[in-house]
Amino acid sequence: MPDTVNGLPLHPLVVHAVVVLLPLAALGVVALAVRPSWRGRFGVLVVAIAALATAAIPLATDSGESLERRVGDPGQHAELGDTLLWFALPLLVVAVALVWLHRRASRPGGGATEAVRTSGRGVLGVVVAVLAVVVAAANLVQVYRVGDSGAKAVWGDTPAATAGHGGERD
Repeated sequence: MPDTVNGLPLHPLVVHAVVVLLPLAALGVVALAVRPSWRGRFGVLVVAIAALATAAIPLATDSGESLERRVGDPGQHAELGDTLLWFALPLLVVAVALVWLHRRASRPGGGATEAVRTSGRGVLGVVVAVLAVVVAAANLVQVYRVGDSGAKAVWGDTPAATAGHGGERD
């Protein structure tokens, strides 16, 4: 994998896929968890977004390691970035589980009563939905932590608006 694209380090470019897709997937999982009727319509889309986000994480960490060799150790950011995959994988699993539960309940002879089919509130459905919300929240927090540590690695305690100006205003 190249280290740069058009002279720019690849890492900040790839990271944006994770920063956009993983929170979007987490919010989608929460939506599927709290609105079971949306699982049939949006479930596959949420699973696809979660899968793309999960696949982008190793690309981000690999490109981050390449950047680290060029500019130095980003400290806590690298450590936190290495953990993100272990948050995204369970998110992908609960997204698939929500869709699977919907499909199982929707098929004829799926063993679900009409009330369970329409509400998605069987005991297993509720347990998976609660777990999905917890996993999604953990992903949102971890994405924030990784991003915040990356920003601090780049900017330190200097606000971005004053960086490069030596703290002085023009």
